[in-house]
Amino acid sequence: MRRRVGFIAAFLLLAAAVLAGCGTKDANSVVKDLDKTVNTMESYHGSGKMILHTGQQPLQYDVDVSYQKPNYYRIELTNAKKDITQIVLRNDEGVFVLTPRLNKVFRFQSDWPANQGQVYLYQTLVQSILLDNSRQFTTDKDAYVFDVMANYQNGSLARQKIWLNKADYAPKQVEVSDANAAVMVEVKFDKFEFDSKLDKSVFDTQRNMGGASDKPTIAEPDNSMNDSSDNGTANAPDNANANANANAADNSNDGSTNNMNADNSNANAQDDSNMSAPDNNADGNAPQSDDNTGADPDQSANGNANNSADDNSSQTSGDNNAQSDDNAQDTLAPAGGGQPDGTFTAMEPSYLPDGVSMKDYDDITFGGNPGIMFRYTGAYDYTLIETQPGDTAASLIPGTMVDLGFTMGSISGDDQKTLIWTYNGMEYRLTSGTLPEPEMVKVAQSVLDEMGK
Repeated sequence: MRRRVGFIAAFLLLAAAVLAGCGTKDANSVVKDLDKTVNTMESYHGSGKMILHTGQQPLQYDVDVSYQKPNYYRIELTNAKKDITQIVLRNDEGVFVLTPRLNKVFRFQSDWPANQGQVYLYQTLVQSILLDNSRQFTTDKDAYVFDVMANYQNGSLARQKIWLNKADYAPKQVEVSDANAAVMVEVKFDKFEFDSKLDKSVFDTQRNMGGASDKPTIAEPDNSMNDSSDNGTANAPDNANANANANAADNSNDGSTNNMNADNSNANAQDDSNMSAPDNNADGNAPQSDDNTGADPDQSANGNANNSADDNSSQTSGDNNAQSDDNAQDTLAPAGGGQPDGTFTAMEPSYLPDGVSMKDYDDITFGGNPGIMFRYTGAYDYTLIETQPGDTAASLIPGTMVDLGFTMGSISGDDQKTLIWTYNGMEYRLTSGTLPEPEMVKVAQSVLDEMGK
């Protein structure tokens, strides 16, 4: 009897061991399965929370992401505290950043996300695992955990840990760390479903703008606006090249010898809509309109950007309204951060690179919209222009898309780079010929850090 009991016990132990062995997968097996999963999936939909630790205090966002084969993407980022929702959309028309509540639409020239990844996209996570031959692998209850190199534009993000559900390889959690192993970005998915039945309207631009009271016209922007040699830098809200203002970081009223005429001559050209780019004459004097309602003298004296007037437009310092012909872009009064009188609350970055200090700041008019220009000098020289553009048709922003965590930006230029992004109805242009791109991203993220306080 005892022998029979012992035999049964030994058999059960052996069976348990065999079953346990069959249920365990090593890193190579999981990697092969991931490669198959990412190549055969038709769609997915996930939602969760993202926390950014890049500023002085953590900032939390609700994340909702959808993908439909072959190249349809929709990412919704919501700051519940500020009641701000921005949507990154890719469809047949292009790549867009939408702010429905403020009726803002910005269109990017980009093949995103093929040329860069995002921490909330499944393809990005899987590719980082497949490409890292030195990947570290372990298990954690119901998840496979990979520790791999981070492959993001932000060079300060060095590594990431990815938790995948053992049952279907759906992402559960992601932690992205810097070189000091400090967690900078966290994403926790509440749900994630493969092969979700997504209607094509999910990726429709107008449908996603449905929350706005008056839908903007999604027009194909004039490509000529990007050719500064022929048409100048007119249509300032639509042009990512803010070079006309970039040299202001080096140009002050203390008698400096920087000459802005030669490098910025095309900044004074007018476009067909009779709206002009900011005037950047070295002497800082803005041309007066025919009816003598010119720009504010205090702004002119500091080389600020002001609209030149013609038969169809005029600029007054009291209300900062740009009037042009039927093609004028400003169609709504300032919204969001703006005040009823057309002013707005400017946000000074909380982050300064080592050896940099703020030189000065001035009220300006940029593209017919009130704004402010901060100038910084020291180890790096750069300017930050903040404006509040009116409601427009889809504004084309050329350049390379940059993930700022809370929104998408675009960087353009060679020797002199401009990083442009929008948030809560505000448009920001950070321009420098010396500031490295990772530092530009840190400065941009610190502006949001100030807004979150």
